[in-house]
Amino acid sequence: MDESQFKTLRELAKDGTLSQRELSKKMGLSLGRVNYLVNELLKKGFIKAKRFKNSKHKIAYMYYLTPSGMSEKVIQTFNFLQRKTEEYERLKQEIEALRLEHHENHNNKDK
Repeated sequence: MDESQFKTLRELAKDGTLSQRELSKKMGLSLGRVNYLVNELLKKGFIKAKRFKNSKHKIAYMYYLTPSGMSEKVIQTFNFLQRKTEEYERLKQEIEALRLEHHENHNNKDK
């Protein structure tokens, strides 16, 4: 599962009544991309869609996570947190190295 699918799964877990257009705006992705992501999640069996009439009397879909979708969300959340924590640690080290370099250059300049 890629990061876009994971984020789509997370958003639908929070609010399954979001339309694809609303999801598109919320995620900053094109409507076509969101449609593709939702269809991929449906194909994989991670979400299901139910038709309903919304308040504007239009047919809409409500998305909900299946048991396998919930399991996948837990696994992907763990993996995402692990990747981001490792990235954060690398960035901290890089920032500290740059600070030291800047400090050394600044001290050498004053001599």
